[in-house]
Amino acid sequence: AMAAVRDVEIDPEGTFKYVLLRLQRPGGGDRRDIVRGTAAAEFHNHIFEKVNPEMEKLGYECKCLGGGKIDHNSKEKKIRVFGLSTGYGKADHSVTVEILKKVYTDYEITWSDDKK
Repeated sequence: AMAAVRDVEIDPEGTFKYVLLRLQRPGGGDRRDIVRGTAAAEFHNHIFEKVNPEMEKLGYECKCLGGGKIDHNSKEKKIRVFGLSTGYGKADHSVTVEILKKVYTDYEITWSDDKK
């Protein structure tokens, strides 16, 4: 079910690409946004291409709302969201930050439209 899908799956450390994804049951109904990011992805679409089949197996339609980068500093408990995806455009970083705050409750999380 939708509860089985984690809100956030990002690398524990470093700067890497991320995408903001919308999950929806076919024909409407439940929908929610999730964040996925990893340094293993050279391009934003690599993240989407990995997540999309997993979500389809669970019965969701998956749509990419945009992307950017995340700078995750676990020692200082800070996350910075910035940048954009050339292919998908810029995600709404303010939405991304709200989702991250659900998981990283004791972190300082900020965003900007900076490219770096």
